Parts: sequence; structure tokens; C-alpha cells
Amino acid sequence: MSTKPLDATVPGGAAGAFDPAAPYRLSESVSLRPEPFGALVYDFVTRKLSFLKTPQLVSVVRDLENQPDARSAVSAAGVPDAQHDAYLRALAGLLTSRTIVAR
Repeated sequence: MSTKPLDATVPGGAAGAFDPAAPYRLSESVSLRPEPFGALVYDFVTRKLSFLKTPQLVSVVRDLENQPDARSAVSAAGVPDAQHDAYLRALAGLLTSRTIVAR
């Protein structure tokens, strides 16, 4: 598995990079509502509604604040090794949309 940070462009023009070895958490402006498919994601600042498409991704996002880094959160949620890169890419996208933030 690569340890290279994934590029992420943060809305508003600021460039950032998602680093799987860095700590993250759910943004304080975001609420997750569990659904059978995963969760509805609502940002109270931007008023944007989006989705987390699997219950396992919801587990990863909810546990980010309790893990030392994003990679550990993916492992702790029981994501199979073959799917780690896909979950890390999903987290990079969530950073871009400011659903998750660095801590």
C-alpha cells in the first residue's frame, strides 16, 4: 500500500492533500443520519446533502476521531485489505468536500 498523500482540492481554492497517516475527524458542521445503505450526510453550513454509500464507510468516518490516523480507522472498521485504497480515496473525497477535517 502506498503511503503517498492523495491530492485533494479544498473548496474555496485552497489546495491540500489527504494523508492516510494523518488524524481526521467528522466536521463539527456535519451530521450523519444512519440509513440502511449507509448514511445521509448534511452540512449545516453549506446546506449540502450527500451520502455515505456503505455502513462500513459510516463506521470508518465515525471512528476517525478515535484513531491515530485515517489508515488505522479503515483497519479498525474491518475493511478488507484489498479495499483499503478505495476507502482511503473515499476519505480523500470527504476531505475535499469538508465532510471530514484534519485534527
